[in-house]
Amino acid sequence: MQRMRHVPLVLAMAAGIAAATAALAQAPPPMAPQQLDQLVARIALYPDPLVAQILAAATYPNDIPAAAQWADQHHYLTGQALADAIREDQLPWDPSVQALLPFPSVLDMMNSDMSWTTEVGNAFLAQQQDVMDAVQRQRAIAQRYGYLRSNGQIVVSGGPYITIMPVDPGYIVVPYYDPAIVFFAPRPGFVIGGAIRFGWGVTIGGFFAPWGWVAGGIRFDWGAHALFLNNARWGRTWVNRAAYVHPYPGVRRYARGTAVREAHALHARSVEEREAARRGLARPREVHRDERREGRR
Repeated sequence: MQRMRHVPLVLAMAAGIAAATAALAQAPPPMAPQQLDQLVARIALYPDPLVAQILAAATYPNDIPAAAQWADQHHYLTGQALADAIREDQLPWDPSVQALLPFPSVLDMMNSDMSWTTEVGNAFLAQQQDVMDAVQRQRAIAQRYGYLRSNGQIVVSGGPYITIMPVDPGYIVVPYYDPAIVFFAPRPGFVIGGAIRFGWGVTIGGFFAPWGWVAGGIRFDWGAHALFLNNARWGRTWVNRAAYVHPYPGVRRYARGTAVREAHALHARSVEEREAARRGLARPREVHRDERREGRR
């Protein structure tokens, strides 16, 4: 009789072990350091808070396409107006993805190459420490060749871990560079100073504090291989990815399929705006479709 009472417990433990084993079995094959270096190259020289947010958001690849479209159509909103729109539209995406809505060019980059986004997200779930090490290796190369250095927008530390922090925590630059250039020795006569452009950035104020955008709220502890979002250590892994919920107490979560009436005008970015963001150039004057029609009259 005593033995029979333990049967349900044993069965429950066995089921839990089986589920964990199945989750582990489905994990992608481990990527070699050289593969990870190539994978993170396009974002390795971004400021630390932006790299951290991209890596976390990439673990929710199914949220990226719709979020990229929303960010593009609402790109003209900034500050409090944008924060209010995010709340009012009752967006169903994970808050780590919502935190990138002020960066339409970043979400556009992720959405335009969903194979990369999914791969980097899976790698971060399964090999977080290795991904962070790959970012450090790429930064060390760019710094050694003279491409990565402090300027008016970023402060680059010298080590043992290389950090890239915004000069103004409220203004996050989205640099432009060619990985085929900045991670290799410069050819004779090449002007190193122009290899990374910092002409494009986003003003982040206290309006976005619920999504972690406060000084030090989004950061790496490189030595401990830890990522902090909204001042809490990120704990999502391949095994717990279906159940993990990162703490965002100031963000209300809505069920998927929740539909509300769009209360804002929708203005997709112009070709000029897209190109400026992609190439790290200064932001062009905002011109909406209705303004263009007025100009043609």
